[in-house]
Amino acid sequence: MRTLAAGSKQLLASGFTLLEMLVVVALIAVATAGVSWSMRDSADSALARDAQRLASLLEAARAQARASGVAAQWQPTASGFEFIGLPSRNLPSQWLNDSTRAFVNAPLLLGPEPMIGPQTVALSHVPPNAQSPPKRLWVVTDGLRPFSVQNLAASLEVQP
Repeated sequence: MRTLAAGSKQLLASGFTLLEMLVVVALIAVATAGVSWSMRDSADSALARDAQRLASLLEAARAQARASGVAAQWQPTASGFEFIGLPSRNLPSQWLNDSTRAFVNAPLLLGPEPMIGPQTVALSHVPPNAQSPPKRLWVVTDGLRPFSVQNLAASLEVQP
């Protein structure tokens, strides 16, 4: 057994080192980031899902109209939306989220020509309470490229 010489002081290990504290703070930061990503606003994500789904459905209907050689149109309805003129009725006609609404100036023309005019559909999430502003996304095409989802409000804020 070791003994200390008279008058010497023994260092007692107590508390945490700076490195240990930094590791704990880093772990807490990573856990907080993970929780905040998992708790994303459901209204935003629901509208984004509906917008991406609509862009895919419009492209599928556009391809179907070109393949069959018929004029096809898309328009919103009170309970969802409808495709007019397609030979098969296997495309959905309901939104994934009940609070999603679409706004267009005229029905979208989807074919049969390979080149269509520029078209835009404004999608909005109707908030359950009147205090929060409605969320908006746009599904757009220039007539040549496929339909895509855009957040025009965010791009307008960035420009000077």
